[in-house]
Amino acid sequence: MEHRLAAVLAADMVGYSRLMEIDERGTLARLRAHRIELIDPAVAKNQGRIIKTTGDGMLVEFQSVTDAVRCAVEIQERMGRRNADVPDGRRIEFRIGINLGDIIFDDGDIYGDGVNIAARVEQLADVGGICVTAAVHGQVDGRLDIAFEDLGEKLLKNISRPVRLYRIVGDLAEPGRAAAQAAPGVHKVAVSKPTIAVLPFANMSGDPEQEFFADGLTEDILTELSRRRELFVISRTSTFVYKGQAANLREVAQKLGARYLVEGSVRKAGDRVRITVQLIDTASDAHIWAERFDRKLDDVFAIQDEITSSIVAILPGRLEAAQQDQVARMKPSSMAAYECVLAAKVLHHRSTREDNAEAQKLIARALALDPDYAHARAWRGCILGQAWGYGWCEDREATFNEVVFECDKAMALDDNDADVHRILAAVAITRSDMTRARFHQDRALALNPNYDLVVVQMGELFTWLGRSEEGVEWIRRAMKLNPHHPARFWSHLGKAHFVGRQYGQAIEAFMHLSAMDAQQHAFVAACHGWLGDRTAASAHVARVRELDPALDTPALLATMHYANDADLQHLREGLAKAGF
Repeated sequence: MEHRLAAVLAADMVGYSRLMEIDERGTLARLRAHRIELIDPAVAKNQGRIIKTTGDGMLVEFQSVTDAVRCAVEIQERMGRRNADVPDGRRIEFRIGINLGDIIFDDGDIYGDGVNIAARVEQLADVGGICVTAAVHGQVDGRLDIAFEDLGEKLLKNISRPVRLYRIVGDLAEPGRAAAQAAPGVHKVAVSKPTIAVLPFANMSGDPEQEFFADGLTEDILTELSRRRELFVISRTSTFVYKGQAANLREVAQKLGARYLVEGSVRKAGDRVRITVQLIDTASDAHIWAERFDRKLDDVFAIQDEITSSIVAILPGRLEAAQQDQVARMKPSSMAAYECVLAAKVLHHRSTREDNAEAQKLIARALALDPDYAHARAWRGCILGQAWGYGWCEDREATFNEVVFECDKAMALDDNDADVHRILAAVAITRSDMTRARFHQDRALALNPNYDLVVVQMGELFTWLGRSEEGVEWIRRAMKLNPHHPARFWSHLGKAHFVGRQYGQAIEAFMHLSAMDAQQHAFVAACHGWLGDRTAASAHVARVRELDPALDTPALLATMHYANDADLQHLREGLAKAGF
């Protein structure tokens, strides 16, 4: 027998017997998949050794306490993402406990007080949560970007002395849940994504029957905001505690662990309803955004849907704008992974070679800080895809392969990120694989129907499919969702009108661009060619030759992905009429 100090991680599946009774074969298959794809690789990556497994649990030994905690956090965070679209009653979730103590090793197994305490601590963890002993907390507190809540001393079954316990709070199985439940004594650390709480909307009408409308509106906004992978949204259970209370907003935010609060009111008068909503940055007490909606009360549910869509379309943009100001004042060395991604997005949307190069640096820094940040990997694919599309890279084939790699990696990490599927759809379009593009596009839209980049790309896809009327409709919808949309939306709209043979409207759309690239000038030239205006067409052909002397008709057509040959020939003929 051998004695030594080690960190022991005990994990147990919640509701194992119930799930086995419902679907024995399916539960075992899903549990096996989680083991193969997530748990075993996480243990190996963090230098752990699985000592024992049971049907619903395992014991793992680590030489380093830090590795044990990192492994536990990774498992719970990624299980949370995997469960995002799984009904509550069918989720596979774990409790994890970690202890540091003397262990007895004998014949490949481990025994002793250290093991027993780890098993008892695991039973006190939340579903999807992690509980650790004071010995573990003392080793990692301040060394990892993790917040702890002190649970005090607890008596554990068959352990004679009380043991001081801590639980990890923050982004685990349900983002925002643990932080919202944290007591005032929690040691706070900076979060990497903005946390937002939607307080129950106040019913100002004096009509108790309107209470359902106010509560329903609040819940709908919560549900829709929760689709945004870049936000932590505090759960309804936590926020509805404050229903009907006059509370200090800063104190509420501190208790909920939220940086931003949404509050509002509903007032009914006769056949009209007035709804006010405002977004507050509690760090500065600044009102970032406020809006008032006045509607006729013909169909309260239609009004509810319309207002919910408006709010959830606007709020993330307002949050991002507020955080951009913060990022602008920070040195790169102080940026967290999320802040790097945020800044990289801003640069990407400017669509210049220099900004793209800077965006690549920032997104690389984000992944250096957090290699398993799926959203960052998706955006690295998007930023490299922009460089590939505009020819801002030395090796186009190698760059395209990197795009594909980042997208595949992002999907393996988080299949529920709308950006992952949006970018995979874009990759499929470049391969002219419209069936696969439509699959990923529909998935992205289902995950986030109010995301302007997803909506505008649906318009692009319909344009490539030759369905220009639907393309225009989707692109205009994206512009409405984001009134401050990237300038390239006008280019997408112009190309959709061109496919629809609406040349005047296409030219008008392109003219909204403050500066056009060579391809955009070529489309405008083709529009003028079809309209018979050779003078205007020649002016745009001249600009194409200035901007890109190597761009000729075959080179331009090679970048098109029209599903119908007639649409390709339509562009070819328009360019010929323009004298291209």
